[in-house]
Amino acid sequence: MSEEDLVLYETDGKVGIVTLNRPDKLNAINVPLRLAAMAALTRADEDLDTRVVLLRGAGRAFCVGYDIGAEDPEKAKWKHDPLKWREYLHESCAFEMKPWDMKKPVIAQVQGYAVGGGCEIAMFCDLTICSEDAKFGEPEVRFSGVGPALIMPFIIGHKRARELLYMGDMINAETAKDFGMVNRVVPAADLEASARKLAQRMALVDPEALNGTKLGLRRAAEATGLRNGILNGVDIVSIMYAVETESGTQFKEITKKDGLGAALKWRGDQFKE
Repeated sequence: MSEEDLVLYETDGKVGIVTLNRPDKLNAINVPLRLAAMAALTRADEDLDTRVVLLRGAGRAFCVGYDIGAEDPEKAKWKHDPLKWREYLHESCAFEMKPWDMKKPVIAQVQGYAVGGGCEIAMFCDLTICSEDAKFGEPEVRFSGVGPALIMPFIIGHKRARELLYMGDMINAETAKDFGMVNRVVPAADLEASARKLAQRMALVDPEALNGTKLGLRRAAEATGLRNGILNGVDIVSIMYAVETESGTQFKEITKKDGLGAALKWRGDQFKE
C-alpha cells in the first residue's frame, strides 16, 4: 500500500469522511499514517462543501494506537534521550488533538478496538458513535508507557480515569457510554449507516452555528486549563519514555523474540482477575 492510500478522503453530501486505511495493522499509527491523517483532516476542515467530518478506521478496528511492534532504527538511536522523546510526543499530541482543533465538528465512528492513541483520538472528537463490540482503553502503562495526550480525566472524570490509566484495563462499549466517553452504541451491522445518519443530521445546521458553538466550547474548556494541562503532561511523561524499566525491558525482549502478540499476552495475563 502506498503512503497516499494510508488515509482516504471522500464526501457524502455535506459530510467529509476521513478513513484511516491500514487495516492489516488495525490502523496502528506510524509516522506515514500520522502525517497522512493530519493532511486529510486539514483538507476535510478546509472543504467549503462540507460542514461535518466523520473519522473512521477501515477493517476490524478503529485504531489500536501507535505501532509499537515496528522496528524503527532512527528512534532506536535516541531511545534514552528525553529531549528527543519530548519532541516526538509533542508531534503525536498535536496529531491526536487535531479533531479538537478543527473548525468543524468531528464524529468518531468506532468499531473493534480504540486503544492507546486510538482511544485518545476518539475522545478528542466532538461525538463518538460505536458498535456493540467496541473496546476502549489505554494499556500503555503495563509496559511503562503512557499516552501523549492525557485527555481522559477531562472526559470521564479523575477517579475513573486514574483507575483506567493506572491499571491499563479496557472497557466495553456500554461502560464507555456510561462513563460519558461515547454518545451512542449501535449494533455492528448498523454502525456505518448510523454514523452517516448522525453526521448528515448535524450537517443540517449552518456552518456558522456549528463552528461558533465548537469554538465557544473549546475556548471555555481551555480557559479551565485543559490544553496547558495536556501539554505539561507531555513534558513530564517524555522522561518516562527515556528510562529503562523492568517490565518495559521484558516486554521489548519478548516482542523481539516472539512478536508483539506474545508480549501483549504475557503482560495481559498478569492482570487477569
